Amino acid sequence: MSMSPEDRARKIKVIIFDVDGVLTDGQIFVIPGPDGKGIEAKGFAAHDGLGISLARLGGLRVGIITKRNSQTVAIRANDLKLEFIYQGQHHKLSAMNEIVVKAGIAVDELAYVGDDIVDLPILRVCGLAIATANARAEVKSSCHYTTPNPGGQGAGRDAIDFILKAQGSLERVIEQYLDAENPVAQQADVGTGNM
Repeated sequence: MSMSPEDRARKIKVIIFDVDGVLTDGQIFVIPGPDGKGIEAKGFAAHDGLGISLARLGGLRVGIITKRNSQTVAIRANDLKLEFIYQGQHHKLSAMNEIVVKAGIAVDELAYVGDDIVDLPILRVCGLAIATANARAEVKSSCHYTTPNPGGQGAGRDAIDFILKAQGSLERVIEQYLDAENPVAQQADVGTGNM
């Protein structure tokens, strides 16, 4: 009997995202720079950013693996305080294997969120394979769960919510987050800090 997506989600300790089409809507804006070279810009969803804070409060470790190299992504990843940042990865599986070793986890404790065929090698082996609503058909058919929202419109948050809900910590983590934002709670040092 195969495990349900919820059963798989209960084991997850690390969640890794592809970037283009997952944390963004997949559009890449190239703005001409003064030197004649293009400056790349992407749009990221605030819902995903807050979701990453919730993931950390829930004890999940978070990272990205992307085929492209982008300064925009480096800035956003730093902004989100991501633990695992792999850019310029043509063979994403080797990056995943490094993360598994660094995190000291088994492959079935890693969730990956992808949208296109370059993500398939990881999606086929990881513990919880998640496709975004906008993912290619080949990707959706290889995944255990598909997010209600497309990339760049909250798919990352959907993935995190799904895992935390399965682990029974979503409501607690939300309250913890709200408490940490409360100045009175901060003064009383009830907030978790470490964001």
